[in-house]
Amino acid sequence: MSPTDGHDGLGLAALVRDGVVQPRELVDAAIERIEAQNPALNAVIHRQFERARAESDRELPDGPFRGVPFLLKDYKGREAGESYHMGCKALAEIDYRPQTTAPLATAFRAAGLIPLGRTNVPEMALMGTTEPDLYGPTHNPWDLSRSPGGSSGGSAAAVAARLVSVAHATDISGSIRIPAAQCGTVGLKPTRGRVVLSAYDPPVGMHVEGVLSISVRDTAAALDAITATSAWWPAPILPGPLLHEVGRDPGRLRIGVWTEAFNGAEVDAECATAAIDAAKLLETLGHHVSIAAPAALSHADLWAAAKVAMAAAAATEAAAWTDRLGRLLGENDVESDTWTMLCAGRALSATDILTAIEKMQALSGQALAWWNDFDLLVTPTTAVPAPVLGEYKHSYTSGRGSAFTRPFNCTGQPAISLPLGWPDDGLPRGVQLVAGYGREDTLIRVASQLEAAAPWAHHVPPMSR
Repeated sequence: MSPTDGHDGLGLAALVRDGVVQPRELVDAAIERIEAQNPALNAVIHRQFERARAESDRELPDGPFRGVPFLLKDYKGREAGESYHMGCKALAEIDYRPQTTAPLATAFRAAGLIPLGRTNVPEMALMGTTEPDLYGPTHNPWDLSRSPGGSSGGSAAAVAARLVSVAHATDISGSIRIPAAQCGTVGLKPTRGRVVLSAYDPPVGMHVEGVLSISVRDTAAALDAITATSAWWPAPILPGPLLHEVGRDPGRLRIGVWTEAFNGAEVDAECATAAIDAAKLLETLGHHVSIAAPAALSHADLWAAAKVAMAAAAATEAAAWTDRLGRLLGENDVESDTWTMLCAGRALSATDILTAIEKMQALSGQALAWWNDFDLLVTPTTAVPAPVLGEYKHSYTSGRGSAFTRPFNCTGQPAISLPLGWPDDGLPRGVQLVAGYGREDTLIRVASQLEAAAPWAHHVPPMSR
């Protein structure tokens, strides 16, 4: 049994439940795939194969993914005793291993998932491409000369190549949705405060965690498994499990479609076409579609405030390592781009940060009002397909990766990237659906409707066929 046989995570769990396969068989098959394909991909950087094998032979939690192989991102989701480096040389030099397990990792295991290791990330998950100096670049399985996006690029490449069916991801500016779009997977950024976090999150309200998967139902079931009340940002209570929303009739929705980048970046023609075609498909499914989007999403103050908030979050993250390392992170400990952001964050005053959050919340309120008249917004997920490796790091201020994603980390809304664009150049394009605050149920209903109308499971990278 192999993850490439057409089954998603829930499908594999059903085979385990029915006695068709044993968890050990799934784990061994996934390890075989990693050993065969990872030398070309460089997606999995920390391995815990023997632990996974031992766990697969023991009684597992009776969760929805019982016996299903899984990968954790090497950022957040820490597990006691396992290497955790965040792409950072200073942590790798001491082979940092946490003494405690993050609540999110515990929740994933309670769902029956079996972690096989950790996936590659840009240093401290700060960039939209996965090319850390420490471990080298992760390669996109659709074209090994290209980036898988970031910061969850290692997880996205692993899922796209079918090393596993589902993997951990995080998102502060599009880091779930960007790699989902550029690798051809499903990636849902949940509502702010919807899921349990790995640890304390600086209260700028932009960071969330979730998964990358090959199906809408896997994404729904995974979010059900990690749903919790946030201490900082409690999300509205959902009417029921998201898995129950898969295949449910969404009714006739009012949908806006928009293909102009919110930050003014140039948009690749095929990225725009994917969103337009998705909007046309939604019309044939009975929805009312018009060209519209909230003007506040393009306001310069929103983008400036988000930049301040992200710098503050990065500086806070770095400060947390002072006690663990016994010293302050210095310029020689990190990459130059990381150092630039850390310095920017350290230079901020409390007034700078609070002013930025105030502006961000005020403009978010203006944007959210648009959803009083609409149920859903459709956009390209990114303004550019997977870039050639090295290109992003040399022009990382261009903002084409996060041109459509970052505003919804500011507003806190749920947004999902679906692999609906498959042009002749062989590079997948993602389509982003954005629902009102707290309305993951709407996203899952419509996403599963689109998955049924334009299925993507047969799209597998050539190297994995």
